[in-house]
Amino acid sequence: MSKTDRAGYVETDPTARYGRFEEVLGKGAMKTVYKAIDELLGMEVAWNQVKLNEVLRSPEDLQRLYSEVHLLSTLNHDSIIRFYTSWIDVDHKTFNFITEMFTSGTLREYRKKYKHVDIRAIKNWARQILRGLVYLHGNHPPVIHRDLKCDNIFVNGHLGQVKIGDLGLATILRGSQSAHSVIGTPEFMAPELYDENYNELVDVYSFGMCVLEMLTSEYPYSECVNPAQIYKKVTSGKLPGAFYRIQDLEAQRFIGKCLVNASKRLPAKELLLDPFLECGKDEPLPLGKLGRPKPFLNDKEMEKLQLSDDQTRTDMTITGKLNPEDDTIFLKVQIADKDGSFRNIYFPFDILNDTPFDVATEMVKELEITDWEPFEIANMIEWEISALVPNWKTEAYHTINYQDDDDGPQRPSHSHSSCSSSHTSLSGLISSHGINGVTNGCDWLQGMMIFLMRPALKALHTQEHIPT
Repeated sequence: MSKTDRAGYVETDPTARYGRFEEVLGKGAMKTVYKAIDELLGMEVAWNQVKLNEVLRSPEDLQRLYSEVHLLSTLNHDSIIRFYTSWIDVDHKTFNFITEMFTSGTLREYRKKYKHVDIRAIKNWARQILRGLVYLHGNHPPVIHRDLKCDNIFVNGHLGQVKIGDLGLATILRGSQSAHSVIGTPEFMAPELYDENYNELVDVYSFGMCVLEMLTSEYPYSECVNPAQIYKKVTSGKLPGAFYRIQDLEAQRFIGKCLVNASKRLPAKELLLDPFLECGKDEPLPLGKLGRPKPFLNDKEMEKLQLSDDQTRTDMTITGKLNPEDDTIFLKVQIADKDGSFRNIYFPFDILNDTPFDVATEMVKELEITDWEPFEIANMIEWEISALVPNWKTEAYHTINYQDDDDGPQRPSHSHSSCSSSHTSLSGLISSHGINGVTNGCDWLQGMMIFLMRPALKALHTQEHIPT
C-alpha cells in the first residue's frame, strides 16, 4: 500500500511533504482549494489547484506563470497570505501551490455568518488590508492585485486577523507606470480598468468597495441585474445604492475618498492616515498590539532570568562573491556575537541546485540561530544572489520525469533526454522540445514535471572567528 493510501491522501506533492485531502475549502471558476497537511511541520495548509487547460496554452503562458509564482514567493507581510511552494503536474494538467490556511473562510463568508459586527472591528480589518496594499504598492515596481474583494480576503477568526489572498492575477508594472489588461470582478473594478490604462490606485477603489460591503453586508451594485448595467453605472461615475444607505457619515466620507476619480484618489499609504481609521480612546487595540501586563519581577530579576522578549536581535550581514567557472557563489555571513566579536561563515551556493530557503534552513540549524526565521535569511540571500546573477531564477528550472513503480507511489527521477543536464533554463526547456508558437493545451509539456521550487542541497560551511 502506498503512502498516499495509508495516510488517506488523494495525492501528494513531488517531495511527499504535503498531502492533499478530499475536503474542499473553497471553489472558484478556475481554482479549487483543498485542505492539506505539511508533514514536516505537522501544520494544516491550503492546497490550491488550477486547471492548466484554461490558463496555460503556450510557452509564453508558462513564462508568465513562472513570473507570477516567483512574485508570490518573494512577498512577505503580515497582511498577505503566506506562500510556501508550487509545482506543475503535467500528467493531470494542473498548477498547484501551497499557502497558509485560514479556517474562518473569506471575509465575505465571515461577515455573512456574523451580522452584528461593531464599526471598530471593521476599522481594524480595513487597517490590516490597507497595510497589505501599502506593502504591495511599495514594491519596485509596484504589485497590483487587480481583483481585490471580500472573497479574496481571508480571516483568522480567533485573532481578528485578515489577509489578502489570491494574488495569482497580480501584475508587476515592469518598466512602466501602467498595466494593459482587464481582469477583475465588475462590482469592484475601478472605471479606469475598462480603459486598460491604470496603476495601483485601482486597488484603492476596490478596497473602498470592500469596506462598503463590510459595513452594509451588501454586494456593491446589487441593484443591477447584469454586468452591462454595472459597467454603465461605473463608467458614468454612479456609486452603488448601498453607498447612500450608510448611516455612519464619517464612514461614508472615507469610502467616498476611495471611489473618486483616479486623479483625485489617494494612495493606500496616505489613506491609512485618515482620521476614520484612528484608534479612539474607547477603541480596543487588536490582540497583537496589546501591551504586556506589568511583570511581577523587577528589571534586574527579569534580566537575570532572561524572560524579556525585547533583547536585541543578532546583527547579521550576508555578502556574496561569484565564481564564474562553476556558477558557484560563496556567501559570507558575518554574525556579531554578544561579546563584541564577529564570526565569518562561508557557505557555497550552487545557482543550479540550491535555493535560498534551503541554505537559510541549514544556516539556522548548523549555526543555532534562534532569533532569525529561515525565510528572513532566505530573502537576504536572494537579494544578494540576484544582484550578482540577475537572471539566476529563470536559469534554475528542473525537469523531472516520472517513472512508474508497481510497488509504490511514483517517484521523480532526473531526466536524461535531449537536455544535457537535469537542470535547464526556461528557454532551453522550450527550445529542446521544439515549441513554436501556440500549441494545443499543454500537450507540449506531456511527460514532464516542472518544479518552480528546487529540491534542497545540504550546505557546507567553514567559519572563522574574528575578535574585536
